[in-house]
Amino acid sequence: MLVDALGRPLRDLRISVTDRCNFRCTYCMPRDVFDHDYEFLPRAELLTFEELTRLVRIFVGLGVRKVRITGGEPLLRRGLERLVADLAAIDGVDDLTLTTNGSLLARRARSLAAAGLHRVTVSLDALDDEVFRSMNDADFPVADVLEAIAVADAAGLRPVKINAVVARGVNDQEILPLADYFRHTGHVLRFIEFMDVGTANGWDPSAVVTAREIVETIDARWPLEPVDPAYRGEVARRWRYRDGAGEIGVIASVTEPFCGDCTRLRLSAEGRLYTCLFATEGLDLRGPLRGGADDDELAALVAGRWRRRTDRYSERRREVPLDLPKIEMSYIGG
Repeated sequence: MLVDALGRPLRDLRISVTDRCNFRCTYCMPRDVFDHDYEFLPRAELLTFEELTRLVRIFVGLGVRKVRITGGEPLLRRGLERLVADLAAIDGVDDLTLTTNGSLLARRARSLAAAGLHRVTVSLDALDDEVFRSMNDADFPVADVLEAIAVADAAGLRPVKINAVVARGVNDQEILPLADYFRHTGHVLRFIEFMDVGTANGWDPSAVVTAREIVETIDARWPLEPVDPAYRGEVARRWRYRDGAGEIGVIASVTEPFCGDCTRLRLSAEGRLYTCLFATEGLDLRGPLRGGADDDELAALVAGRWRRRTDRYSERRREVPLDLPKIEMSYIGG
């Protein structure tokens, strides 16, 4: 088993297929930074589907069992079903998932499922249409995302996970409506603390609605009980409704960091490997990949980086200088 310097095994891989997104969510890609003059990666700099498939085979050989396709918004990448089919055919990929804002999912869910995708995670920060449009800053209606979730469920991409980032004074009033809507659906709603990822989202610790507050708010209306993690390295703390209506998750990377059991690697759309969501630099794999390196050489690069890994940013954020140049969340898919 390949383990890092803190004894954490490599299990999960997130691959970004594009740095572009059609939303301008205020906590991720605020419009005043990612405006019409912002320079996204040229197509030639993106890893091809063939290159991504080759790298995933190498990662699986090193222990990866779960692969998540991310962006930006991954469904902006043309022909994504072809990549899904190629990854699904790799022996050892036990869980193949995709994270999306849902805007293009309704028309693609069936073809993605047919290609071999197992599940989807959909970002949905509010049920109130005005609040949701304000947060995505693209005037996109909440009804279309809810329809996409229903279509994905019907296509067999279940259980659908729904991610809601909660910020105080922005959408914290949506906690109970979201919980109420997804109770009894079989879907898993997960609330995420507003995180200091990157440097563009204007993060302020006073805007963090803590996981404890979220759980207490829901528990006061529908009593909850804790659930054991489904696997080592699971980032969400799980809770189920005592009345049998399903479960929720809370991701508390600010107030209750989970770095000590992190099993993830992240691959950017241009082929840089990051060992932490809060990383300051990545390992270039595209250069060696296109320069003629064989699979063993690429595997050695990845294994060497993982074995030296000591990342514990969330646990050490008070010790780390705040002015370090962190990577934007939209660049490595969260």
